[in-house]
Amino acid sequence: MKIYNEIIYKPIGIINSPFKEAKGTPIQPTAAKGVDGEITIFNDYIEGLTDLEGFSNIILLYHFHLSGKALLKIKPFMDDRTHGIFATRAPSRPNPIGFSIVRLVNICNNKLHIKDIDIIDGTFLLDIKPFIPEFDIREAKKTGWIKNNIHKLTNSKDDGRFLK
Repeated sequence: MKIYNEIIYKPIGIINSPFKEAKGTPIQPTAAKGVDGEITIFNDYIEGLTDLEGFSNIILLYHFHLSGKALLKIKPFMDDRTHGIFATRAPSRPNPIGFSIVRLVNICNNKLHIKDIDIIDGTFLLDIKPFIPEFDIREAKKTGWIKNNIHKLTNSKDDGRFLK
């Protein structure tokens, strides 16, 4: 097994949204229902958009550029107890990579118009994958600590605690 000390990714685009700072940003796409956003794909990657318009939803992988120091135990937005970082979706991670499943409205040249965006304006996009329910949805038998807090999701917004 080869061990890597450093992995370098190049962004493929930039995400634009109405959220200019972490504080007040919805913490999941379901809490951002109907919020419009736009992605500008860099010229070198436009060809990769071929046939993407055939999907109603896409998975965005992006860099949490405003997240603070990586913490291994945190108190997440939707709970009063501390949990291990890998049992949460908080942005202050060893590798600050985020993902969101958003609705794809349309594509015009290198612009993707999307809805249900929970991402801060100016975030670098690392990758796009099509969301395919038959591949991506499975019955979850356990949802850990979030089970008792899921009702808080629609009103949950980032409070800025995980910033640099």
